[in-house]
Amino acid sequence: MTAALSQVFAFDGLWLLLFGVVLAGLVRGFSGFGTAMVYMPFAAQVLPPVWALITLCLIDLIGPLPAVPRALRDGHVRDVLWLAAGALVGLPAGVWLLTRLQPEVFRYSVSLLTGVLLVLLILGLRYRGQVTRALTLGIGMLCGVFGGAVGLAGPPVILLYMTRPLPVAAIRASILLFLLASDAILIVVFASGGLLELMPVLLSGILTLPYFFSVWIGSLVFDPSHETVYRWVAYAIIAGSALSGLPVWD
Repeated sequence: MTAALSQVFAFDGLWLLLFGVVLAGLVRGFSGFGTAMVYMPFAAQVLPPVWALITLCLIDLIGPLPAVPRALRDGHVRDVLWLAAGALVGLPAGVWLLTRLQPEVFRYSVSLLTGVLLVLLILGLRYRGQVTRALTLGIGMLCGVFGGAVGLAGPPVILLYMTRPLPVAAIRASILLFLLASDAILIVVFASGGLLELMPVLLSGILTLPYFFSVWIGSLVFDPSHETVYRWVAYAIIAGSALSGLPVWD
């Protein structure tokens, strides 16, 4: 264990991961989403794909816990449960894809998918139709595939919530609860498939504390009356992280 910890602290990309995780925590705290969209482009630069997802899931299970009581009050819990059921079906297919992606393909996929989501959000796409149970399950399955393959379970559900005329507190809370559920499911899938290695688990232990405090700070900053400011700050950080993760900068 001592040798493994020495390897973790000597890891060349640790400072980049710490920078990415603090930015991700701040965005997650005040917007309710964005951890993967900010953190994954950084992690994909220095970690193998499976390790990047393991660290994402473990830090994202612990960091948002201070915001959970408020999220349970404000969020659409029933919808979140149906989304999680769909994700449970889709995640194994996503993990199958993940184990077959080359690192460079993985990096392009993370950055480009993040960029596409950002463009759709900025363009102001709106969904005004009825949200049926079948639609909710289908979106959950799509989230599962994206989450298992490139660590971005959020885009479909973020679009579902952020493009609807709902209060910002409900949007933020529902997305936060769903992402917690999808992280927990993904860790179970990794463990059952023998993919949960020691090194990324130890890295997660180092990253969790700064992430926890940055989420807490972001939660303190959150004020529903400043919805537009939060969205544009989140957009700017997401755009920067997506661009930084492209292999063309190497």
